[in-house]
Amino acid sequence: MNEVAIRLALTLSQIGVVMGLVLLTVAVLTLLERKVLSWMQDRMGPMEVGPYGILQPVADGLKLFFKEDIIPAGANKIMFSMAPVLVLVPALIGFAVIPFGPNWTVEFFGVEFKPFVISDINIGVLYILAFASIGAYGIILGGWASNSKYSLLGGLRSAAQLISYELNVGLSIVGVLLLAGSLSLVQITESQAGGFWHWYAFAPLPFPQIIAFVVFLISSIAETNRVPFDLPEAESELVAGFFTEYSGMRFAFFFLAEYANMILVSCMATVLFFGGWHAPFSFLQAPGDYAWITGIFWFAAKVYFFLFFFFWIRATLPRLRYDQLMRFGWKVLLPIALGNIVITSIMAYIFPN
Repeated sequence: MNEVAIRLALTLSQIGVVMGLVLLTVAVLTLLERKVLSWMQDRMGPMEVGPYGILQPVADGLKLFFKEDIIPAGANKIMFSMAPVLVLVPALIGFAVIPFGPNWTVEFFGVEFKPFVISDINIGVLYILAFASIGAYGIILGGWASNSKYSLLGGLRSAAQLISYELNVGLSIVGVLLLAGSLSLVQITESQAGGFWHWYAFAPLPFPQIIAFVVFLISSIAETNRVPFDLPEAESELVAGFFTEYSGMRFAFFFLAEYANMILVSCMATVLFFGGWHAPFSFLQAPGDYAWITGIFWFAAKVYFFLFFFFWIRATLPRLRYDQLMRFGWKVLLPIALGNIVITSIMAYIFPN
């Protein structure tokens, strides 16, 4: 019984730490995004709350927490309340299979556990793709249940966009899966040890997955409804899209889910294409028992680089028209992703080792 209790306590503490770090990162990102965009546009950004505006996320959180929670008179109240939860929970659940550091097994009071991986399952990639698709239902339900034309249009747009670009995300990953021979994110990370020339984005043989990475990155930006693919919540057309009628903490849940999905996508890109927690050169990796320190540092550095890329794209590119969005997904990215799979398969057959 003691062993079961210790294992449960360790797992819950791991989950608590990861969720705490994710939510803290979301809070930091809300400030970083506004600061980075303002610097790129030659502005100061938030400067009022705290020194240089660093307490702005706290002020925003308190404002949303105490804001009146309004439900429209004609809304389906149950679905309207369920939708934000259905969007947020799948976004957070995906972090369960992400390896944040070395795949070590540590013994604690006679119980073995892995401190840097909550759960190492052999279908980790499928697990994340499955839960990511559930979030689309929350967006559609939120748009429909609000009983608003703007919200309904935003929800329908989002459904079509997610179906279109989720296909490209899945196909872009297939090349990596062919090379790694596993769906476990831990094993995929382990197979990229030894330097950046072993990372799947750059590995010369059998075939570098840099094209697949570009498809993955573009499709992931569309999946997370970010500029230039933010058609479901286009302010100039649909007010705020599928969450037009939401306020207070329900609105905050949608907001949290968007940023949590950005972090999850960045973690996926890091693990699948850029070696996860491995350093670009072996001499930059701490030896022996201290490897976890540099491992977590490199993992965080890569993830934050991709998050910065999201901000950079937002400051640079204008929003696409809806027909351009669909044409680009089906007629450009899909053939490229399929071509990458064919070439990778042929090269993997020619160079099996």
